[in-house]
Amino acid sequence: MNRDFKYDLVIIGGGISACVFASKYLKNNTSKKIALIEIGRGLGGRSSTRISKRFNGWKLNHGAPNFNISNSKNNLLLKSYIDELLENKFIKIDDSDIFFLNQDLNSETKNKSEFTSGSNYLSIDSMSQLSQNIVDSNNFKGKINFYFETLIVDLKFNNKEWLLTSKNGDKFKSKYLICSTNLLLHKRSLKILNINRIPLREAIPINFDKKIDLILYLLEGQSFIPRLTFLIYTNENYSYKDFYSKKQRYFYLSKNLEKKYKFERIIFQLQDDNKLGIVVHTKSIEFINSYKNSKNEKVFKQKIITNFNKLFENNSVVNKLTFDAEVSIMKWRASQPSGIAVPLSLQFSRKYRIGFCGDWFEGEGFGRIEGSILSALILEKKINDLIK
Repeated sequence: MNRDFKYDLVIIGGGISACVFASKYLKNNTSKKIALIEIGRGLGGRSSTRISKRFNGWKLNHGAPNFNISNSKNNLLLKSYIDELLENKFIKIDDSDIFFLNQDLNSETKNKSEFTSGSNYLSIDSMSQLSQNIVDSNNFKGKINFYFETLIVDLKFNNKEWLLTSKNGDKFKSKYLICSTNLLLHKRSLKILNINRIPLREAIPINFDKKIDLILYLLEGQSFIPRLTFLIYTNENYSYKDFYSKKQRYFYLSKNLEKKYKFERIIFQLQDDNKLGIVVHTKSIEFINSYKNSKNEKVFKQKIITNFNKLFENNSVVNKLTFDAEVSIMKWRASQPSGIAVPLSLQFSRKYRIGFCGDWFEGEGFGRIEGSILSALILEKKINDLIK
């Protein structure tokens, strides 16, 4: 049976940007009722945690295992918020080992990358729990309703009100709409959502709003980095060669090694029962296509372990894997933006009561959690007075 819902504000997307916005909005608008709609099973977006049903007790941060904040322009809004997360004990400084492997596999060098610049922070719990904690910190009266595994496929704006329709026929009415995902705004939606038009363009025809036209134009030229993530559940006897005991350990590959072994970065994650989980990221188009064309997933998974063992064959701290290690493959629906960034000046349309936030906006945090957090803080500040 189809259901109808009505809210003061609806947020599409459940990543960290959406959670930061929702938390700040709830703090400043305690009388409002809002909904958060997410296609996945929980919060976090690309900063999610896989809690395995098959492998009981395992929690693997399969997207961003931590996050870094550069804030080179000393944005006080961002600084204050990170301080708030630290004070609430939602995050802590990440002092885990970081290795950058160069062409000489016996050599480990310290460098900087897009994943490690600035100060690195680690969620006290899992990355998904960080997003949940952020929302819960200001959701005192249960003013937010969550709709998980819900896909919005149609948007309409009539009589100063938004009407959203989900794939299963549920309808959501709202005075204001926040898009923390750009999936409903980008040409990728045509394939991923299996629809024949971009939902926001359908809702707001061309030449009706210059800001919306420009956002859609810029997003047309924005590309996205495809990735696969391999989650490796090691057997109970697997451990490091040394006595490293911190929660995580990071290995980043040089371009030459990435080309050779097909891996971009490898993160070791210690579990509560002291088992050692491994998350391997690849953005190798060759490797991704190999997976898509593979007729035997078991053979492909063995190739992952083989490449891993060759990479760490003579490494001083990492042991080889046995072929009985279980491998799960995560295919990303959302992906890291690249290329053109959207100016923050386009974040809100007063005429259509719609706002945007996420890592796809301009600034030094473009494509990273820093950009997600900052864009959400800026958007909430912009529209707070209008929505009261």
